[in-house]
Amino acid sequence: MTFEPKIITFMCNWCGYAAADLAGVSRLQYPATVRIIRTMCTGRFDPGFALRAFEKGADGVLVCGCHPGDCQYIEGNLKGKDRVEMTQKMLEGIGIDPERLRLEWVSASEGPIFAELVREFSETIRKKGPNPLKESVSKTEGGEEVAQI
Repeated sequence: MTFEPKIITFMCNWCGYAAADLAGVSRLQYPATVRIIRTMCTGRFDPGFALRAFEKGADGVLVCGCHPGDCQYIEGNLKGKDRVEMTQKMLEGIGIDPERLRLEWVSASEGPIFAELVREFSETIRKKGPNPLKESVSKTEGGEEVAQI
């Protein structure tokens, strides 16, 4: 059985999510293990989002937003970029490869680019193997995942 990475994707409503929607309606293929979470802007990204995703067993986290200069909220995407970079430093400090968190600019019209991006990121994470925190996550009787510290 091959390892299929679980990817959590935080998508800007105006560009990233619209690109994913375009990929879907265009029937473009990308891994089914990708889970999309829509946010109003990449400026809304919080380091806790990625940390929680990794804690819960995600193998990779992708953040997609508007190209610089095209943000619906003027500079929200640039604030998101700063937060992603800060989070990557935090991940490195706790022993998680910072390349498991990635930020990409995708416009609403770039559905094919989004699909290729997700395929490429999934392959990168597949080569890295499972999230090292997964080994410390176990199921409780109720089925809820709990990190073992």
